[in-house]
Amino acid sequence: MLGEHADLVEASAWLHDIGYSPDLATTGFHPLDGARYLRDVQGADEALVSLVAYHSCAVVEAEERGLLASLKDEFDAPPEDLLDALTYSDMTTGPDGTHLPVERRLSEILERYAPEDLVHRSITRSSPLLTASVRIMERRLAKVG
Repeated sequence: MLGEHADLVEASAWLHDIGYSPDLATTGFHPLDGARYLRDVQGADEALVSLVAYHSCAVVEAEERGLLASLKDEFDAPPEDLLDALTYSDMTTGPDGTHLPVERRLSEILERYAPEDLVHRSITRSSPLLTASVRIMERRLAKVG
């Protein structure tokens, strides 16, 4: 279904949370920290780096953190269809690797953070967009059969 971009999306699915590593965290915003590491240290492909930087509505959390300008200045937004595929992978897979409905995945994330936490606020704000990306991919997958 992803054609020539299948390996790229798979790599981004494996690497999208690399910025959580304490050794890489500089801003505390894992999409930005991970993308910077992949770009600056690993010399990763620009398309991979942009997917990591923008994964799962990262722009919403970047705004909450006051880092939106940094994100947009440093990294171009990836194509929406590839971002939808990565979001689908992220938002339908639990922390232990189990497949989950998007609603359960979003609930699981929200349960880990207090309502006043910026991650909780970000996920709450971005839930309709995350769910829409998952639904787009579900329709695409259904067509492929």
